[in-house]
Amino acid sequence: MSDGTISTQRLGPSDIEALAQMNALFAEAFEDAQTYGAKPSGAGYVARILAQDHVIALVARRGATLVGGLVAYRLDKLEQDRSEIYIYDLAVAEPARRQGVATALIEAVRTIARDCGAWVIYVQADLGDDPAIALYTKLGQREDVLHFDIAP
Repeated sequence: MSDGTISTQRLGPSDIEALAQMNALFAEAFEDAQTYGAKPSGAGYVARILAQDHVIALVARRGATLVGGLVAYRLDKLEQDRSEIYIYDLAVAEPARRQGVATALIEAVRTIARDCGAWVIYVQADLGDDPAIALYTKLGQREDVLHFDIAP
């Protein structure tokens, strides 16, 4: 039985099953099985991507149970000798919400950011996603911007 402690782990090339579990969590949390589960990446692809230093994939566990996941990317900048980290996906399993899981994941990203010299971590939240907006407002400074998807 778990004592309630949340542990975080950065995934590496051998953590293929943990990544699959995290994608299943994302599919459920984001109600997007098509993106996160319809065409799972092969083990070789996953191992290659998780081996890249700029890819940050974290899971949170309570005991052996995966209760949260976060994917971020370190972006090296050209205007100055610095980098920034973009949190792309963050989700917590429904029964574990409002128990510090997302905060623990973001604290793990903060440690990684300090270690690699990143000057900022940024994340976007959709209008109407009040829990995410409340979390990010608690942890950082809000900027109102518009986001556009441009097809390649």
